[in-house]
Formats: sequence, C-alpha cells, structure tokens
Amino acid sequence: MNVSQTPSNADGVEAPDAPATPEAPVAGDAAVRAAVARWRAWLWGERRASAHTLDAYGRDLAGFLAFLGEHLGGPPTLADLATLPAADVRAWLAWRGAGGVSRTTQARSLSTLRGFYRWLDREGLAHNPAIAQVRGPRPRPGVPRALDEDAAREALAAAPTLQDQGWVAKRDAALLTLLYGAGLRLGEALALTRRDAPSGATLVVTGKGRKQRLVPVLPVVAAAVADYLAACPFALGPDDPLFVGVRGGPLNPGVVQRQVRRLRALLGLPEDATPHALRHSFATHLLARGGDLRTIQELLGHASLSTTQRYTAVDGGRLHRLYQAAHPRARARVEEG
Repeated sequence: MNVSQTPSNADGVEAPDAPATPEAPVAGDAAVRAAVARWRAWLWGERRASAHTLDAYGRDLAGFLAFLGEHLGGPPTLADLATLPAADVRAWLAWRGAGGVSRTTQARSLSTLRGFYRWLDREGLAHNPAIAQVRGPRPRPGVPRALDEDAAREALAAAPTLQDQGWVAKRDAALLTLLYGAGLRLGEALALTRRDAPSGATLVVTGKGRKQRLVPVLPVVAAAVADYLAACPFALGPDDPLFVGVRGGPLNPGVVQRQVRRLRALLGLPEDATPHALRHSFATHLLARGGDLRTIQELLGHASLSTTQRYTAVDGGRLHRLYQAAHPRARARVEEG
C-alpha cells in the first residue's frame, strides 16, 4: 500500500512515503483505505516507526479489517468502525486465539488497533470509546535461563581467546565480567563513561526510566576493567564511553552479541546464552547461595518484586530446603526425630 502524499514530521521536514506493507491488502471502503494510508504515513513521518514496525502494524490492522469484513458481510466503513461494539473486538481476539496465535501477538495486535482508533479520533474520522474497554489476553511472562556457575566461569575465561588484538580481548573480558559480576544490562554497561569506571566499592548505574542504583563492585570486576583501560590505545576523556570499539567510538552492542554467539559455538552453550543471560546468572547464583529477593531486586533495579521472582526462577527444591531450615515447626519435627 503506497502513500500518495509526503507527510511532514514534527519539525516541519518532509518525510519520505511510508514503505508498502507486503501482502497486507486492506479490507475496507475507499475512506477506510485512505485512513489506513494516512495513519501509516503518520507513523512513518511523525512517530519515526521503522519499516519492520510498519509491516507488523499493517498486518495486525489488515487482519482485523478482513475479519470485520467477513463479520459484516462487506467492506467496513468509517461508520462501522465508529459503532463497532467491544464484543466484536473480543470475538476477533478469540478467533485468533483459537487459530493458535500466541498471547503476546494478540496483545500487540490489540495495541495496534487501539493506536489506530486513537489516531482516528484525533483526526475526527471516528470516535469509539468501546475499544478502550477491551482487555486482551495477558502474555505469559517468559523466564530467561541462567548459565550454571561452571559455564559462566568458562565463558568469562574463554572470551579473551576470541580476539587477536590484546586490548580488545581485555575489553571483552572486562565487559562480560561486569555483566556477570554486577548484574548489569548490556545497555547499562555500554552507557557507562570513563568517569564511571568501577574502581571503588560501588558503582552508580543508570537503568530503565533513568533510575539510578548502587551496585557493589567485586575486586575481580575492578581489576578486569583496570586491565582493559591500561591496554586501551585511546586516550579516553571523562565523558567518553568506557567501552569503545576498534576505532575508538562507542562499542556497538551487536559486536558484543556476536562475540557471545561465538562463545556459544566454542563452548557448546545453549542458544539462550546471551549477554542478558549473564545478568540472569548473576541473580540466580546469588539466590542459590542464600541471597534474599529484596536485595536482588535492588541490585537488578526492578521496580516490582514480582519481576525479580520471575527473573530468578526459584525452583521448588530450593524452596523446600529453605522451608525445612527456617520454619519453626519444620525444625521442631527434625529435633523431635
């Protein structure tokens, strides 16, 4: 679907036509098709949505309009969209769920539909408050997997062997040691500046929502970073990135991800062994050695304890052992026996 006119973004600069959505014809009358084209142009020019995002949103909306066309027995109109009851949207979600569409995809599709309706309302094309009343299926939260302690140690030891340049090898070792030793997200580590280099007992980390937290710095982490900085051939100023690429610019996260993929192949690690798995390993290994969830929550920067509980994936066997060791009645039975 091509956009016939070039939209302008918020700065008044013309944006290129939104790319066509492959194999996503719009079921609707001429006014609906024109509205969808304008909405996509707005996403592209104003919201700066990527081509991938446009394709996903386009498929979501095209699927909904196709379902609605079958339901109504003809191409839907703007008047149909304005008077559509919430029950019809729920029927669409139920139909997709019966067809095997995942909860996560259904939630995204409903979000797309709500966004389209908000745009229609702002443009004065259709107003339908019933859409906001629809609640989609809640995605089941996934549980990232941790490396076991031996695999984590092997990964950190093997990381420097993948690089020919000595200082780059030390950089990779320092970065992965920081991810595992302090539980940082990859983005948090790459956002550190030379001024932030961990050298003392704690490190200030800026996480999601620009929230800051203090994390302890293990001596092995500080030593690895100091070793890298001593070998780095670039004179890094206080505000320069702590971790840099081979040309001295900010280190691209894709480079780190590629190195971890090479580690997976070298060590026979599972596909879910990613940079983020080192953060999960940090939390899981702390928990296995007696760390409490509240402390781990603070170290990870989670706003909700429930997120930490899911993240650390506490196993039933360990909970049983904790219960046996801590509950008064459990201890009494052991002593009586």
